[in-house]
Amino acid sequence: MSAGDRINVFPSRGAQTIMKGRLKGAQKGHSLLKKKADALQMKFRSILKKIIENKQTMGEIMKEASFSLAEAKFATGDFNHAVLQNVNKAQIKIKTRKDNVAGVNLPVFESYQDGSDSYELAGLAKGGQQLKRLKANYQKAIGMLVELASLQTSFVTLDVVIKTTNRRVNAIEHVIIPKIERTLAYIISELDELEREEFYRLKKVQDKKKKIKAEKEKLQAERKAKGLIDDEADGGGDILEQDYDEDLLF
Repeated sequence: MSAGDRINVFPSRGAQTIMKGRLKGAQKGHSLLKKKADALQMKFRSILKKIIENKQTMGEIMKEASFSLAEAKFATGDFNHAVLQNVNKAQIKIKTRKDNVAGVNLPVFESYQDGSDSYELAGLAKGGQQLKRLKANYQKAIGMLVELASLQTSFVTLDVVIKTTNRRVNAIEHVIIPKIERTLAYIISELDELEREEFYRLKKVQDKKKKIKAEKEKLQAERKAKGLIDDEADGGGDILEQDYDEDLLF
């Protein structure tokens, strides 16, 4: 395992605890981002279905509105100039609001009528019925266009957010979590190696203690056999203890 495949940390118990916490946090973040991506995907598919349905409906509405325009022109003649002269402000306006989906704000457009209708008595003149039907059809078309614009704006916004979220999910799943796991494996292997070294060192110390103790007992036995148990024996024991202490300091 190269150093680039893991986080550069000193192997210790504290580092192991920190890496375990980071791994748990990364796994929790991955789970939350995955749920967010799934929720956005569901909303994305729902909006896509509505867009397809609205576009099909829009074709029928525009066809009916165009036919109504032809009928009105046939019944009343060219009325464009009269309509343009009487228009001083827009009656149909747009307002916006935000729709929150899994922490993502999606713009929603809504149309509404501002002010009274200037052509309420249009039906009293010739071709009034055709003009009234023409106006109703185009109002319906405008409402459908606004709704379609709202759906397509949300569609584009969701597309960008879903791609970003998926990149984050993949980065955590395939880069961050494996890197932390490799770091944890490295720390555990190093700590195990240190434990083995410590066990081996302690074993050697015990063997040395046993060897020195056996030599000391042998020497004391030989002196006892020769009847030399006196102050010299005690002094010799002190010398052995001093040599033993010096040998252990390595």
